[in-house]
Amino acid sequence: MLFSIYKNQDIEVAGFTSCGGCPGGNIEYAPEEMKKNGVTHVHFATGLIVGYPPCPFMDYFKGFIEEKYGMKVFFGTHPIPQKYYLTHTNLNTWNNRFLKESIKPTLTDESTRLKYD
Repeated sequence: MLFSIYKNQDIEVAGFTSCGGCPGGNIEYAPEEMKKNGVTHVHFATGLIVGYPPCPFMDYFKGFIEEKYGMKVFFGTHPIPQKYYLTHTNLNTWNNRFLKESIKPTLTDESTRLKYD
């Protein structure tokens, strides 16, 4: 999925930022500025999902941005690299409903994941 959801559409990447580190101080201000510049969709970096541990605030950030700014939030910008996939699978990191759903857009076949190692 990832950016392929925009296939056959003219889109423009309008910017990027970080959350500002824990507990995510930029989450209140960055989307507001992006919305002023026409942004309608936000993609959280795949790094939030594959961190050690994954960001514990992802669900809250998503809900906050969608509620406060009316922007659609997606998880992932590129496929999960195979090395992270294997480690997190062995650690049962993504063994809850929220994380299982969150990683779906970034799961691909093994050969694609290997290209991102």
